[in-house]
Amino acid sequence: MHFSSPRTDRAAGVLLGQACGDALGVPYEFASRRFDPVTGPQMVGGGLGSYAPGEWSDDTQMAACIARVSATGQDLTTPAALDAVAKGFLRWLADGPADIGSQTSAVLHSTLRHAGDGRPHAVMTDAARRLHERSGRTAGNGALMRTAVVGLTRLADRDATARAARAVAALTHHDPLAGDSCVLWSEAVRRAVVDGVLDLRGGLDLLPAEHQGFWTETIDRAEQDDPSTFTGNGYTVTALQAAWASIHHTLPTSDPGPDHLRAALHTAIGIGHDTDTVAAIAGGLLGARYGVSALPLAWTRAVHGWPGLRARDLVHLALRTARQGPEAPQSWPSAVRMDTGSERPLAAPLASDPDVLLGTFADLSRTRELGVDAVVSLCRLGTEEFAPPGVAPADHAEVWLVDSDDPVGNQHLVWLLDEAARDVAQLRAEGRRVLLHCVAAHHRTPAVALRYLRTRGLDVDTAVAEITTALGREVDGGLLWKEAQR
Repeated sequence: MHFSSPRTDRAAGVLLGQACGDALGVPYEFASRRFDPVTGPQMVGGGLGSYAPGEWSDDTQMAACIARVSATGQDLTTPAALDAVAKGFLRWLADGPADIGSQTSAVLHSTLRHAGDGRPHAVMTDAARRLHERSGRTAGNGALMRTAVVGLTRLADRDATARAARAVAALTHHDPLAGDSCVLWSEAVRRAVVDGVLDLRGGLDLLPAEHQGFWTETIDRAEQDDPSTFTGNGYTVTALQAAWASIHHTLPTSDPGPDHLRAALHTAIGIGHDTDTVAAIAGGLLGARYGVSALPLAWTRAVHGWPGLRARDLVHLALRTARQGPEAPQSWPSAVRMDTGSERPLAAPLASDPDVLLGTFADLSRTRELGVDAVVSLCRLGTEEFAPPGVAPADHAEVWLVDSDDPVGNQHLVWLLDEAARDVAQLRAEGRRVLLHCVAAHHRTPAVALRYLRTRGLDVDTAVAEITTALGREVDGGLLWKEAQR
């Protein structure tokens, strides 16, 4: 499959979109607290697991277990891959998660007790079956909450995606309704990445014929009823309805984009009850539709969680999953360094705000000597380049901005220029000295600097003159520079 820039952006957004929804919903789970309806939910931590601000919960933790297997390119329907996922779940349990669903907990603990009875995935699946036979109620939302990444595993094969979704769901959730919901959501994620659409009905034919009528009515109700009605969302059917209703009822009639993503997540969390899970489910699909480039940088800088991952790690797991295995060591995102060594240091301060330095790749290694304690990177970085001296990960924004004159090269170009500028302003408001850089400061850096200076009240001509003086040359022009001047 060809990975255009927009399609790559969307694939990269699946896990990160889920994580952002999860971390936004954590503080408000089961009415732990309420959020200001004007400012919306914030990543303040807390919730049932006393999470740190920006920390994701069990939803994304379990998704990470799946992603660490799918990123190797393995077929998730094979015994070997399912064994690896099952072992990942057990390692997660051994690490003592702060929050875990009762059904998932019962299945995993039963698996531990019968660990010598066969292959891990078979023992776990059998434990899920036995729990269902005893209780008759194993359609919790715990399989659905982690399924978005499964939609990336076989982007060119919808049937394979459906089989993987059901197999991974069955590890802990025996009820067919849980498997059905995962098939529908994983297929919706696949379609969003491949075709850039939001379509939950597109997977109905992948379900058993006798179940299709039920799910058609389920989706109908989600689209007809107010999202606030879907409060019993610990149940997989209602969780799916809550997430889809939040997306469907906030979808604008024209020009959908980052504003829709934010509105849908705010609506999902506003429903209440299992807020982190509903927002995680919705976030995975919204990230698949709009990409990393639609996620606010304040969110992506803050999100983190078990097992010691941050936003860039989720992006890399998602892309390796979509491409069915690791890339060549010298290519992004696996490359240790992306600079060529030919870029010259710049670190040119803006006259009206000397604590914003316009820079190049070469300035990343100089952050400590420059007194820089925050970085906004407008280009792809290698694994070593993400940790410049003296800059904490939460103070380093990576902006999904493509240096291209192709109008479709960036999905949300104007919004993203403004978002990068807003993040510079936010870091400056916190008292940070900011390095704003791309590879060689030819296009992306001056474009964002221009939008930043406009937020400070400078007119276009004055801002252009200030940037030209800082760079010591005229800006080459191009689409990004043109759009920045609007």
